[in-house]
Amino acid sequence: MSNPTFGHKKDNINYQNRYGVYAVIPNEEQDKIILVQAPNGAWFLPGGEIEGDEDHYQALERELIEELGFKAKVGDYFGQADEYFYSSHRDTHFYNPAYIYEVTSFDILGNPLEDFNNLAWFPILEAKEKLKRGSHRWGIEMWQKKYHK
Repeated sequence: MSNPTFGHKKDNINYQNRYGVYAVIPNEEQDKIILVQAPNGAWFLPGGEIEGDEDHYQALERELIEELGFKAKVGDYFGQADEYFYSSHRDTHFYNPAYIYEVTSFDILGNPLEDFNNLAWFPILEAKEKLKRGSHRWGIEMWQKKYHK
């Protein structure tokens, strides 16, 4: 079974690999999901690029502290969704395999280390509509299949 793929891979384009790990984080009532808004206005699931020799869990732990100030309990792995996109900010085409996990609970440790993002909780449908990346919407859909059949 192949990974779901989003975006369009164009011929004769050199794509830079950007491996990312992301989390679907619901509130306690499981009716809202937290999203991170980058300075350019785009909304994403919390998470980001895997650095150096980090494994998925190390990268996700670091990213959640940086972006949210959260220490999280990671639950199921929903899978890999591949995305092809062009970043005008970086003037680069990216191949972005997104590894999507659920968070089953979290503690707020303090303020996020990164202070340039906006954070907001959205009802599930609105969260899916706001997300820039199809791979992130797919992650929420996998979470919904698990909990809201």
